Amino acid sequence: MRAQQDEKISFRVLISISFAHCLNDTTQFIIIALYPFFKTGFNLSFTELGFLSFAYQMCASVLQPIVGYHADKRPRPYSLPAGMTFTLLGILFMAFSTGYVWLLVASVFLGAGSAVFHPESSRVAYMASAGQYGLAQSIFQAGGNVGQAIGPLIAALFVVTHGQRSLALFAAIPLLCIVSLVFISRWTAAKNRAAAKRNRAETIARPHPEYRRALAVLFILMCSKQIYTVSIANFFTFFLINKFGVSLETSQIYLFLFLGAVALGTVIGGPVGDRIGRKWVIWVSILGAAPFALALPYAGPVWTAVLVVLIGFIMASSFSAILVFAQELVPGHIGAVSGLFFGLAFGLGGIGAAVLGKIADSTNIDLVYTICSFLPLVGLLTFFLPGETRKTSKR
Repeated sequence: MRAQQDEKISFRVLISISFAHCLNDTTQFIIIALYPFFKTGFNLSFTELGFLSFAYQMCASVLQPIVGYHADKRPRPYSLPAGMTFTLLGILFMAFSTGYVWLLVASVFLGAGSAVFHPESSRVAYMASAGQYGLAQSIFQAGGNVGQAIGPLIAALFVVTHGQRSLALFAAIPLLCIVSLVFISRWTAAKNRAAAKRNRAETIARPHPEYRRALAVLFILMCSKQIYTVSIANFFTFFLINKFGVSLETSQIYLFLFLGAVALGTVIGGPVGDRIGRKWVIWVSILGAAPFALALPYAGPVWTAVLVVLIGFIMASSFSAILVFAQELVPGHIGAVSGLFFGLAFGLGGIGAAVLGKIADSTNIDLVYTICSFLPLVGLLTFFLPGETRKTSKR
């Protein structure tokens, strides 16, 4: 640990892996945004669309902790470009699919690409941090947030207009990403060799004595954050249209404000956690959003815009703090922990959103946001987290 903190943070590597994260998530969210397009073009039912999501989520979510665990035992830096190759094939299958089965195959390839990319790339960010883990994870995650915002925009402005085959043009995105990841893999391989030499001479750190309970708490906190975030991303436009009678274009502006606040909160939360402590950031970011979330279902149009910005900014600042806290609880298992939180927590967040969608169908969309308004109160579980596992940065 001390040797790593004596090094300088590698912003070149962090920016490169963040850029790759942006390209990866841009590709993934282009496909997700095209579900209405595929529904019409292939005459699919909502159940068939659900199985497309299931195929993608099962590969992307369930495989990530497994991939991360094996990467910790036997690091394979070149799995990054290899994983992105799956994403490239997934886009091409999606572009030239002539039936539903090929769409399913494409979804599996896209999910596998995501499963390989996220835990290994998170390990790269950790290695490049030189001890400033929160800052590194914030830079890395910010790239993904930008990609998630760009993907649907590309889908709406280009693919829907020019047709399914035009999706093949965007195979250039993962292709560019593969080239970038080859250079990152070379750097990672060199770092792994240096770390292996150090580990032979140093005692490997043991897990924090309370790590099982703490990991469970952090996992629940991440799931609650994801369910709330996904509920906004999936249903907020319907909530606004139903409650205020705004146009679809206006509702998208509200959603853009929320996503922008999420991106900003993600960037700021990591370095703040490095300085004042991750537990403090988790307290403030999750529980601090509770008053605004509780007020949201009852606010008018103007205050709704203000509240979603505050909620998005405050809640998103916890992401890096939660992930790095978990990584520090179990030293030497960066990939497995990253896979667990990127994969299963995000996947369970998606399941929670599906349950909320069922509630909206059975009752009304307003009830969904009344229920979600209580989710930030889960932040009270932060009380059960142990003290900091490392000293905070004074830089």
